[in-house]
Amino acid sequence: MHLPGSETLEIVGPALAAGLMIALTHAPLGIEVLRRGIIFIDLAIAQVAGLGLVLANVYWPEAPAYGVQLAALAGALLAAGGFRMVERYLPDEQEPIIGCAFVLAASCALLVLADQPHGGEEIQHLLSGQMLFVTWQDVAMHAPVYGAILALWFLWPHIRRGSLFFAAFACAITSSVQLVGVYVVFASLILPALATRPLTGSRQPLWAMCCGLLGVFLGIVAALLLDVPAGPVLVLMYAAVAGVLRMALLKGGN
Repeated sequence: MHLPGSETLEIVGPALAAGLMIALTHAPLGIEVLRRGIIFIDLAIAQVAGLGLVLANVYWPEAPAYGVQLAALAGALLAAGGFRMVERYLPDEQEPIIGCAFVLAASCALLVLADQPHGGEEIQHLLSGQMLFVTWQDVAMHAPVYGAILALWFLWPHIRRGSLFFAAFACAITSSVQLVGVYVVFASLILPALATRPLTGSRQPLWAMCCGLLGVFLGIVAALLLDVPAGPVLVLMYAAVAGVLRMALLKGGN
């Protein structure tokens, strides 16, 4: 993709800003997800939030931006509340229930979009996102969500417990799935957390953030140079950076 400098900056600027916000916010959230052993909750909540987006776009086509956002957030919060109840009362069945929720939400989205003329494109957008089409307006709309979650996470640790964690997680995922899609949401939450698992204390979130930031930067650059969709490339770059970091940490530990 050969673009003049100004046009490249117009594309890369907002995409990079969105990716950096997501990398910084998802790093500590992903560590908590791994600690709780609820690996697929991000996929499930992202898919339910996506279903809310699909329903709003199909059945409320003239909806203002805040209306679509509220529909997605309502779905995510409903799912998060349900998973919190499962964690409390059915902890041994938590992962299979989360998996079933993901499949049900994905199936519902497919059925809703089956008769839509651009249903295939909507599904692809929901799964892999269109990160290089993110605008500064999108960044401005979602930045307060990420900023608030990060501030509360480090200044008010109580948010990491119980229902508050699930609510914060749902808010972050609602924004992220609209910006980068379900696949990148999962990769950005789990891969940095998994790569830095040998670390302890404040070092783990710091290195997880660095892992995510590098994955985002390399992914966007590669997508532009190769002229390919950014979502799948970001997942591959997250995996590559996480793999190298994990091997380095294991080697350093030995």
